[in-house]
Amino acid sequence: MSDLRDPAPYDALLLLSFGGPEGPDDVVPFLANVTRGRGIPEERLKEVGQHYFLFGGVSPINAQNRALLDALRKDFADHGLDLPVYWGNRNWAPYLTDTLREMTADGHRRIAVLATSAYASYSGCRQYRENLAESLAALEAEGLDVPRVDKLRHYFNHPGFVEPMVDGVLASLADLPEDVRAGAHLAFTTHSIPTSAADASGPTEAHGEGGAYVAEHLDVARLIVEAVREETGTDHPWQLVYQSRSGAPHIPWLEPDICDHLETLHGEGVPAVVMAPIGFVSDHMEVLYDLDTEATAKAAELGLPVRRSATVGDDPRFAAAVRDLVLERAARERGREVKPCALGSLGPSHDLCPVGCCPARAPKPAAAGADSPYA
Repeated sequence: MSDLRDPAPYDALLLLSFGGPEGPDDVVPFLANVTRGRGIPEERLKEVGQHYFLFGGVSPINAQNRALLDALRKDFADHGLDLPVYWGNRNWAPYLTDTLREMTADGHRRIAVLATSAYASYSGCRQYRENLAESLAALEAEGLDVPRVDKLRHYFNHPGFVEPMVDGVLASLADLPEDVRAGAHLAFTTHSIPTSAADASGPTEAHGEGGAYVAEHLDVARLIVEAVREETGTDHPWQLVYQSRSGAPHIPWLEPDICDHLETLHGEGVPAVVMAPIGFVSDHMEVLYDLDTEATAKAAELGLPVRRSATVGDDPRFAAAVRDLVLERAARERGREVKPCALGSLGPSHDLCPVGCCPARAPKPAAAGADSPYA
């Protein structure tokens, strides 16, 4: 194995995700974990949980993470990368603390972490780093010698993330009736967040209207639009829109909502729409309900043909991208100069989150950053 294919100093990879219920009895306890500290009554959690109950109380996210784990392990084995892969969640089993305890017991001392969130934001990056710090503190309190964890850089513009989404949009366009295909609008969707959180996303120099969160999504959307144009010869109109808002109505969140956007497009005479969920790694509940159920029902009500393109999921190109991210970071940790792989105008993201990057709602320790208490 060449030096550039050596994962050292890393001796394990942790797949870090959100988690989700796997049965009706899990739904309310899961939502209580998600909303802990906000004082939301159980009756309200039951109302919110209706999205899950429509699907038997099961979120697809855990099954999708298992599929990604299998894809990563296969890719690593096929390419001679001897690096065990573990999985831990923020809000449901397997819980992050339990997984890190297992990894520590297995003798792992330097762990690379892949979060299932590709973009900069508090909830998509900093909060995961806070979760890591909380779990490491728990292990330290148990008297364990805690490992070092390094979160891999944001991968929103890595070819292995972008190219599967391009193929998904092309497949959705091809599936539309031929008489509306050329005029189809591309609606790129991501999770809405409070505008204040968006404005403060990314390093401090990126702070401003929409911050790094919006800028990164727009860059990915442009990459997909350009690739579709090259493949089809058609320049489809497009817009970045939002979904899955969950905050109080008086707090400004990113807009427009996908359902409102569909109404606007229909009123403008747009003949068809492809909804491309570029903000999501896999087809979990926000995709399954907010797009496949709610937005698709809105389109049917309007008589507007829509298709929803695929997320990256366990695509082999994404698994290969994760391998690339691990080896790239490992080489730099060994002092090697490596050219990171990134498309678009923004370039590769930072390895180490700087101070002031995606600031916390309230100050909390966060691992895997310049301000980490666990160096």
